[in-house]
Amino acid sequence: MAQLADPKNTIAILNKYHIVFQKKYGQNFLIDEHVIEKILKAAGITKDDTVLEIGPGIGTLTQYLCENAGHVIAVEIDKNLIPILENDTLAQYENVRIINDDVMKLDLKELIETENGGKPIKVVANLPYYITTPIVMALLEKKLPVESITVMVQKEVAARMQAKPGSSDYGALSLAVRYYSEPYIAANVPVNCFMPRPGVDSAVIRMKLYREPPVHVENEELLFALIRASFNQRRKTLLNGICNFSGLNITKERAAEAIARTGLSPDVRGEMLSLEQFAVLSCHLS
Repeated sequence: MAQLADPKNTIAILNKYHIVFQKKYGQNFLIDEHVIEKILKAAGITKDDTVLEIGPGIGTLTQYLCENAGHVIAVEIDKNLIPILENDTLAQYENVRIINDDVMKLDLKELIETENGGKPIKVVANLPYYITTPIVMALLEKKLPVESITVMVQKEVAARMQAKPGSSDYGALSLAVRYYSEPYIAANVPVNCFMPRPGVDSAVIRMKLYREPPVHVENEELLFALIRASFNQRRKTLLNGICNFSGLNITKERAAEAIARTGLSPDVRGEMLSLEQFAVLSCHLS
């Protein structure tokens, strides 16, 4: 089978199966081998790895994963693409299992147990922009046996995931990603690397998951409620954000005392706090 990273081969497959791009699934197929090589390098794929690919599309990246990994699980939501994968673009590979399902509805823990004996896997995906954050957060929050997540996302989302305190991109997503993983932007990807071209540039980000979070908190739920409260109304002070957030029931006096004990100014904004400072604050409020 010819590699789909060559645009001519992608066009041939699309024409053969009369494929119409599904906007509801955010379909933009990769047509650049250099980008695929950067994804494989960032993910560190070897024959010892089992890889979960979310949204293989017509199998462009999947072909390279099959050639470099020991085993590949490809989960595709669009039933119209399954015959292409099974009968054509991935037909020659014996180390791939194709699943037609919505990854958000799958029991991933059970899937990893079945496919890899519960041992850690690597996740690789060219994610649809409309559902990037829910998928990434689900993978992180479920505390699955996952070693790393290497995904293609909208460039500005990648910037938010890796942002540091005080920057305009910094927010609740930045803190959540840093609580569970160490993020690294491996490549920026222009629109001409896709068919059809998306409206914005993309980036490849790798998140290496921690075995244990880098900070200790007594109440994880409280930590994330504080983070959401701090960025719910970004221009408000941390104190007002906490007191006005419906998900918290904390008096102004108690919040002010905890902020002071954390060593922060009473008029500090949440966007200035590091993950470590949020953790200390949450412990004072536990």
